[in-house]
Amino acid sequence: MQTALSAALPVFALILIGYICARRDWLGAHGMDVLNRFVIYLALPALLFLAMARIEWADLRQGGYVATLALSIGLTFVASLMLEPRPRPPLADRAIQALSASYANAGFMGIPLCLAVLGPESLPPAIIATLMTAGLQFAIVIAVVEIASQPSGQAWCAIGHTLGSLARNPLIAAPVLGCAYGALGAPLPTGVARLGELLANAASPCALVAIGMFLARPAQSHERLAVVHAVGLKLLLQPAIAAALAWWVFDMPPVWAATALLMMALPTGTGPFMLASMHGRSAATASRVILISTVLSVVTISALVAVIPR
Repeated sequence: MQTALSAALPVFALILIGYICARRDWLGAHGMDVLNRFVIYLALPALLFLAMARIEWADLRQGGYVATLALSIGLTFVASLMLEPRPRPPLADRAIQALSASYANAGFMGIPLCLAVLGPESLPPAIIATLMTAGLQFAIVIAVVEIASQPSGQAWCAIGHTLGSLARNPLIAAPVLGCAYGALGAPLPTGVARLGELLANAASPCALVAIGMFLARPAQSHERLAVVHAVGLKLLLQPAIAAALAWWVFDMPPVWAATALLMMALPTGTGPFMLASMHGRSAATASRVILISTVLSVVTISALVAVIPR
């Protein structure tokens, strides 16, 4: 319990700070929008670029581990889309809702949690999980939202507009450029790396403060069922899939299997909230899923830490 609470406490504190800022009006009427833009256009792209530029491609040879993460994320995402209650909202909103049900808080909570529970041997698989969530999964859902947001008809124009939007999207361009640079095998210049780290370190704190400010707004009654739906899939279904795949389907070292389970058992990260804010969709459900799943994960992760084989 103490390990899980220690990992979750900074998340609670930053959300609470944002909530107080909104209630006291310390950051002004546009404070949340400014924080969102800072994260979307500067901090999060820097984080994604550095992550992809520094990836150790040899670590990706653990095919069973990568498949476990991909299937856990993908099956939970599809389950959310399929189980969406009727009348179903537009596809863009359903995709963000499904992201809320399947997007783990890997970087901010997952890496320190795995280091505390499993030791330094868990760092490579934890980094891979972070890349797959913050990089690949996020990019795919951005593409879905972009395509779903285009008007019907004139398919070629819609495809061209979508590709142009994706190319200009900093959350897509940054990891692609980072991947291209990492493939060169050259280290980043010290000054560039330091600048990127300064921006990247601000991504999660600023996003969590913005979430707290958003939570200061009153909730709508129709959002509650969607929140319960997403939290249940995230904290119950996704780790169950990961456990079945890691121990009974694929072959991998015990530490990698335990890391896969812990990573998939994490609460929802800030990605869905940032994506909804960026595309002008409702961020109310995502913000509450992040808060409630984080609170409940203290119990669920503590139970897993007590029984997980390692």
